[in-house]
Amino acid sequence: MPTTSEVNRRHFMATAMGLAAAAATLPKLRAQNGGKSANSTVGYGFIGAGSRGQQLLQHLSRTEVGRPIALCDIYSENLKKGIKTVGGNPEGYYDYKELLARKDIDAVYIAVPLFTHFEITKAALEAGKHVFCEKSLVFTPEEVHQLRALAAKYPNQIIQVGLQRRYSEFYQVARQMIDKGMLGRVTHMQAQWHRNGDWRRPVKDKTLEEQINWRMYRKYSGGLVAELASHQIDIAEWMFGYPPVSVMGVGGIDYWKDGRDIYDNIQLIYTYPKGEKLMYSSITNNAHMPYSGLQGIREVGEVIMGDAGTIQISLGKGMWYREPDAPKVGKAGAAKENWTAGATVTEAALTKGFPILPGQDVDTRDSDSFIAKEVKFAKRWLYNKGILVPEEVRDPVGIELEDFLLCVRDGKKPKANLDVGLNDSIGVILANLAMDQERKVKFSEIETMGKGEKTPAKKRG
Repeated sequence: MPTTSEVNRRHFMATAMGLAAAAATLPKLRAQNGGKSANSTVGYGFIGAGSRGQQLLQHLSRTEVGRPIALCDIYSENLKKGIKTVGGNPEGYYDYKELLARKDIDAVYIAVPLFTHFEITKAALEAGKHVFCEKSLVFTPEEVHQLRALAAKYPNQIIQVGLQRRYSEFYQVARQMIDKGMLGRVTHMQAQWHRNGDWRRPVKDKTLEEQINWRMYRKYSGGLVAELASHQIDIAEWMFGYPPVSVMGVGGIDYWKDGRDIYDNIQLIYTYPKGEKLMYSSITNNAHMPYSGLQGIREVGEVIMGDAGTIQISLGKGMWYREPDAPKVGKAGAAKENWTAGATVTEAALTKGFPILPGQDVDTRDSDSFIAKEVKFAKRWLYNKGILVPEEVRDPVGIELEDFLLCVRDGKKPKANLDVGLNDSIGVILANLAMDQERKVKFSEIETMGKGEKTPAKKRG
């Protein structure tokens, strides 16, 4: 029978090594009451078979929940490739309005350039379709208000936004850890998405420059904030538990002097209701990831920091670190007695951290090393607490696409819903405004923007 000191030591190990083997998972997708029959197949349309659209269609080709009825793209080569990619012999259209007129389509996926998101989303809702739209959900302040009104007008139609980290098992476990007090009070988050390249696509016909490289131009694009930072703005809201109250930042066109008018580097600071901060960076001439705990990961990741611990995370990988001499915290974040443990354990927790790993077996064997036994004990503890889950075996993009179809079929609500999508879009719109005007922008300003009041002139030189 273990001694009291051994039990206390093991309790610490179970907590401190809690993520040694933990990975979050989504509940297994299954039919719920309501909506279509659990055996029915959702007929869907797909609008925008370009580069991102092709990626989504590859995932959709592997689901049996939905059936592709029709695809639309203005370019014939994209359309042909999309039809071949998804399979099922859907009909092709060049005009999305013709696709939306079909009565056998229940839902649509929208993967078009940002500046046309709202136009097509509006048309789809008015045609009686459920909508999955890639991020950012909307482009302008006017569209924020208009989409809210449309959603209220069509309350029975699902609107889901393409923020796939909401469907990642690794990010799910990070949220669960915060809920269980394993990070203490979460106060800061650092995030980056760095790339080394001009972000351009080759253009044979110069008259098509803006159509092909639309991300480079403000009249079509929200730049790095919309295309990259939007994912991490959403993560911060999810982990902190509420949207920001203000944003400030700087941006510039300092490296790629090629005619673009979107920034090639941005640095942002978002502030949240209890003083939490998101510090964000995106550059386009260096892809280094400074977070040493995420070996093998380049370009993109987040560091979530609390007074009792830190998570470094990216899609498919995560590390947890305990703060030295951190107070043990309860679920509500109230400090309790200090943690105590052996020097070896404490040193390991502080210097190397513990990885978020796929679930393995939890039965100890005589041949197991001391550390192996402790890790398995931690796994059993996590299973008992309900936060150790199976391996993330599917790409979160595939999960979110299929979950949309299940929401349509079974009457469920999506994790990345309208509110999530609009808050994320507001975070994008106001960050660009803050950089352009070189000032701190309050999120309350969105309520008057786009309603007839002019936005202050730019200060950018």
